[in-house]
Amino acid sequence: MPTANQQVGNYQTVKPLAWYKELNPQEKRTFWACFGGWATDGMDVQIYSFVIPALLSLWKLSKSDAGLLATSTLLLSAFGGWITGILADRVGRVRMLQITIAWFSVFTFLSGLAPNFTSLLVIRGLQGLGFGGEWAAGSVLMAEVINATHRGKAVGMVQSSWAIGWGVAALLATALFQLLPQSVAWRCLFFFGIAPALLILFIRRSISEPAVFRNAAVEQRGLVTA
Repeated sequence: MPTANQQVGNYQTVKPLAWYKELNPQEKRTFWACFGGWATDGMDVQIYSFVIPALLSLWKLSKSDAGLLATSTLLLSAFGGWITGILADRVGRVRMLQITIAWFSVFTFLSGLAPNFTSLLVIRGLQGLGFGGEWAAGSVLMAEVINATHRGKAVGMVQSSWAIGWGVAALLATALFQLLPQSVAWRCLFFFGIAPALLILFIRRSISEPAVFRNAAVEQRGLVTA
């Protein structure tokens, strides 16, 4: 039986990221696809928080109006997650991950073109569908691809990427509002929200549907043709 000192020594030699080296190439690619998707999702959602002061000033919005814009995104994100979950079981996790990333990226970009409060309210609500859907698709994909031994650690790491996205949004906001007039900076900040769409190229080339989904699809086709 190991002594207390030996146990302490064992704990000290544990490397927090050692598990990552045990992942196979497909698991690593899937991890980074989901990590990047959630980070950029976080960036696009958090951009709005840095735009609020400009909108309050330029559009003379009330605090209630600003809160409603944020609420519309969050409320529709619930529907986005639900709808994406259903579609992911039909057309695939990887495909829905691509669609949701494209969706929230495009609507974040369109937010920068909004001429008034009403149009921005609609656009931000629609952006929420992709915001909620991305996590639904990405989390299922991670759970089905990553080995069960490291699944909790991998999903936890992906969840932490939200903070990275928030940090990127903060840096962009700081730079743009320092360099540009307020009336231009807030729109440009939203325009940067299209950048996550580039992640789709990596996903299309590098990520395949999990074996669990492919096998389920084959079984479903067998039941239909039987």
